[in-house]
Amino acid sequence: MGKIKRFLTDGNYRLACLAGRGLLNFMSDSRFLQYKYRVVFGKELNLDNPQTFNEKIQWLKIHNRKPEYTTMVDKYEVKKYVSQIIGDQYVIPTLGVWDKFEDIDFQSLPNQFVLKCTHDSGGIVICRDKEQLDYDEARKKITKSLNSNYYWFGREWPYKNVVPRIIAEPFLSDDSGNDLRDYKFFCFNGKVVYCQVISNRRTKESMDFFDIDWNHQNIARLDLLGRPFPYSEETIPCPVCYDEMQYLAEKLAGVNPFMRIDFYVIQDRPFLGEITFYPASGFGKFVPEKWDKILGDMIDLNSVRTQ
Repeated sequence: MGKIKRFLTDGNYRLACLAGRGLLNFMSDSRFLQYKYRVVFGKELNLDNPQTFNEKIQWLKIHNRKPEYTTMVDKYEVKKYVSQIIGDQYVIPTLGVWDKFEDIDFQSLPNQFVLKCTHDSGGIVICRDKEQLDYDEARKKITKSLNSNYYWFGREWPYKNVVPRIIAEPFLSDDSGNDLRDYKFFCFNGKVVYCQVISNRRTKESMDFFDIDWNHQNIARLDLLGRPFPYSEETIPCPVCYDEMQYLAEKLAGVNPFMRIDFYVIQDRPFLGEITFYPASGFGKFVPEKWDKILGDMIDLNSVRTQ
């Protein structure tokens, strides 16, 4: 009854259920995005003259479609792409790649590792001890992910034709065994403007924004339940390799109107996490709300319009 009640009363949940079952696949991308935007924000999506960050992200989904974007969101193929631009020393090694869960050679994997599906967001299994890993649950999660096309959930075009595969990577942690901080560089028209830092994902997840001079910003994002992610309870120092990460992020971002480049830092060395074109799929709410417009003003769409 809980799920039925939620389906009837929660528009976001209802939309996710319908999209997950392919019942909204008949909608064009623009129609689907307008529908979802109305459900999430309670107002109409302006695709003719987008003004806010989230509106422009939706516009870019429809109008900025380059073939290389599919490579850049593929968690396996992107490693070769990145290696050619900034060097393979910044790429997390791949321990193996497989087409289905049953093909995984667990004997060859170390005691700690991470499984990732190459074609989506969230198809991840973290193993901190092979003896404690629930293989049945891991198989269910990975197989479910392999059987879905992430494109249909938010019409993020680059994911549509990514080949679904599984990769294994080393489990990364800091010297004390804690989760690594995630440094997410917001690049507008090829220039880093802000760095979003995610800390303590397993315990008490926090989110902080810094400008290019590492001044903390009064920006927050809402989680799926509509609650602001808290700021870190600890002071976040500027990483030793911050300038290097900023340089690498801008080199990877090129002239794109918006791109987010994510890094982890291990022993003061940066490693690429992922490349993202659509943070929160363009449906993430900012607090204060004015930041949606402030960040939106930084995205220049003219370079796409004139292509």
